[in-house]
Amino acid sequence: MENENEFMTTTQSGEGGEAEAAPAAAAAPSAEPVPAPGLAEAYQKALADNKELYDRLLRKQAEMDNFRKRTQREKDDLRQFAAEELIRSLLPTLDGFERALQQRDENVPATFYKGLELIYRDLREVLSRSGLAPIETAGEIFDPNLHQAVETVEDPGRREHEIVAEMQRGYRLKNKLLRPALVKVAVGGKQG
Repeated sequence: MENENEFMTTTQSGEGGEAEAAPAAAAAPSAEPVPAPGLAEAYQKALADNKELYDRLLRKQAEMDNFRKRTQREKDDLRQFAAEELIRSLLPTLDGFERALQQRDENVPATFYKGLELIYRDLREVLSRSGLAPIETAGEIFDPNLHQAVETVEDPGRREHEIVAEMQRGYRLKNKLLRPALVKVAVGGKQG
């Protein structure tokens, strides 16, 4: 106690305070601090929680990417479906132009048919830019995926199931069948 008072007195007076503090620090053990009990477990738990949160973050990011892609695909499908329905509703008009141009009347001026041809060509070009393409039938073999047979014709001079005539043109829209071609098919002909 006498030493404590002396230390206090010296420190308070400002003389030799540093010299006295140094031996006290040297007396303390120089070992590394011992972690508190349970600290290692808490650290491992924090690491596990961090890993779990990171995994959840990655999953949420993947879900968001999938959501973005799905909504874009749905928008594209909706746009294509809307265009498909519009084009499908224009096909009878296209058929009407074709019939009008095939059945020319001599009493109607040629300039009228010239105007019809221009309108028909413009309509076909617009629809073609939208992805509409006619299904080829001339000389082709009947394909039930593309053609609809409305009549069969005995013709030994033609190949079996060869398309003889097209009754109504069929169309594809961007490689999807929009309307099958209505055709007459030869039967009783040559094989192959």
